[in-house]
Amino acid sequence: MDQKHFIPDPYEFSLPEGSVQWRSPSNIALVKYWGKKGHQIPANPSISFTLDACATTTTLGFERLDVPTKDFLVEVLLDGKLKESFKPKILQFFQRIESYVPFLKQYQFTIGTHNSFPHSSGIASSASGMSALALCLIEMESQMVEVSEEQFKQKASFIARLGSGSACRSIEGGLVVWGANDAIEGSSDLFGVQFPYEVHPAFQRFHDTILLVDKGEKQVSSTVGHGLMHGHPFAEQRFQQAHQNMGRLKAAISEGNLDEFIKIVESEALTLHAMMMSSHPYFILMKPNTLSIINKVWKFREETGLHLCFTLDAGANAHLLYPENEATEVYEFIKDELVAFCQNGHYICDRVGTGAKQLTMNR
Repeated sequence: MDQKHFIPDPYEFSLPEGSVQWRSPSNIALVKYWGKKGHQIPANPSISFTLDACATTTTLGFERLDVPTKDFLVEVLLDGKLKESFKPKILQFFQRIESYVPFLKQYQFTIGTHNSFPHSSGIASSASGMSALALCLIEMESQMVEVSEEQFKQKASFIARLGSGSACRSIEGGLVVWGANDAIEGSSDLFGVQFPYEVHPAFQRFHDTILLVDKGEKQVSSTVGHGLMHGHPFAEQRFQQAHQNMGRLKAAISEGNLDEFIKIVESEALTLHAMMMSSHPYFILMKPNTLSIINKVWKFREETGLHLCFTLDAGANAHLLYPENEATEVYEFIKDELVAFCQNGHYICDRVGTGAKQLTMNR
């Protein structure tokens, strides 16, 4: 399948005006996507847990114009207030997807967005935000041309990817794979696919408690970070490692091997930061409290035998992952021992969710 597959057939009719609303969650990568080999094409495959509580709700209002415009007409609001700083990214997104969503210049749009988590929390909202907007647009399109449920989800994921790479993993629930990999049947560089194999019960209700060590702006943007992989002395070895870890993680998830899962997930997190520390220019994004949390987690796991592990995104915050049947003991440990390392004591309790949900469609 190539990208031309997502150019739609001629629309049967157009919508005059209305609104559509979707709620889409964020996700946390287990095998990390870091580096691109083309326009939003991943240099290596990744797999993530789709979250539940950390989500963006987007309402897309639309009004058909009498005459299509030369420019995109968009107004963006965050929590009901005009947010001009969001507009350039939306316009760039529209430019990227126009050939796949050709009705964009036939409408005037109002995009209202709300995050379930504080905007300054240090949780990336690009995955949830761009996937929610993509779903709204493809929902509009689905009212104008007939598509199957599979086609709808594939195209929404494909479009979301062009706004933010990791957003393509937020359409489906559970475990989602993005990037072609021999170990995962049906995997693609163009969109995310739900993990197509048995998921052992141990992984079906996993928790993710997010410790907010640093709630400031990202020190390194995702675009800059991915760019650092070009010419990186260890890039090719890292891409090979990710492919190998996909196969290892597939087996661990199907077999319920929590010890193997922990080894892969923590190694992936540390490798991501090692790549940034060995790039040019180089960055250290972990904070002293991040390291304190990691060491506390290791000590707790050794002393109790419980299956608590950490993962990290490109920042200082720690995602603590653990199974449902150990949640009570782990959560007590988090409250008693780890919350002290969070900025202002702030943390977010989340778990694996079921994916994006449509809330309304008015036309």
